[in-house]
Amino acid sequence: MGKAKKKTEQAEQAPEKEQEDLLAQLQRLQAEFDNYKRRSEKDRENAQKYACGDVIASLLPIIDNYELALSNAKQKDSFYQGMELIYAQLKELLSYHGVTEINTKGIFDPAKHESMLAEDGKEKGMILEVLQKGYEQEGRVLRTAKVKVTR
Repeated sequence: MGKAKKKTEQAEQAPEKEQEDLLAQLQRLQAEFDNYKRRSEKDRENAQKYACGDVIASLLPIIDNYELALSNAKQKDSFYQGMELIYAQLKELLSYHGVTEINTKGIFDPAKHESMLAEDGKEKGMILEVLQKGYEQEGRVLRTAKVKVTR
């Protein structure tokens, strides 16, 4: 008689265990789906944030040449003033998209600077001169700054 009672109890517990297992599996799937949604949203935000980064990076040499032209132009004529206005608009456009110049004052940072020349100096790794400006977009380096440093 004891064996029959034991089998009946096991038969009654089997559906409960199965329900618990299914509930646990459902909870895991729900958590995985929530994580997937968060990752997808973050990826979409990053794609929107950095979508223009490649285009801006390809414009940087043009901006460099524009700065060079401004530095060599006659500063009194109306053509120069027009060039200055266009340059101000370019800088404003970069700023609107979160693009800033990389700081080149102080210590050399290999993540943001590229050493092109070295010169003996008192303190090692100090930036002496900027050869080409570097730019970053919200912490992401678009182009490293090319600099002259002390060794």
